Amino acid sequence: MKILIAVDGSEPANRAIEAVARMARSALTLEATLLCVSPEPVFYGDYTASTIQRIDADQKVQQTRVLAKAAELARTKGLNLGEPARAYGVVANEIVRVASDLKVDQIAMGTRGMGAVGNMLLGSVAQRVVQQSPLPVLLVK
Repeated sequence: MKILIAVDGSEPANRAIEAVARMARSALTLEATLLCVSPEPVFYGDYTASTIQRIDADQKVQQTRVLAKAAELARTKGLNLGEPARAYGVVANEIVRVASDLKVDQIAMGTRGMGAVGNMLLGSVAQRVVQQSPLPVLLVK
């Protein structure tokens, strides 16, 4: 079984790693791939090419930190990890796309409760992943 774990450095994402690790202890073979998606920045006004490159570089540094910390936690929990993945764009869309590209069996991710009003107005990445994905999605609070 292959599981994609979407990580963002949050406690719910860490709990998703721990939940998959618990699943792995009861499975014969389970491989997890960590994915960090950075939203594409929205630019208003005039920006120089060097400013845009600096923003891109900063996003890569942040992704590297998030993935390294998540990988450390995953390894301490005994998970067998595949090559980490990175993506840029609309977060929910990218999680579903990467899961399809990697041919995983399931997606795991943390979720943060925003309350009923917040969810009605904004939605959440977790909700959009559940709606878009043809795969089972494990949501961890």
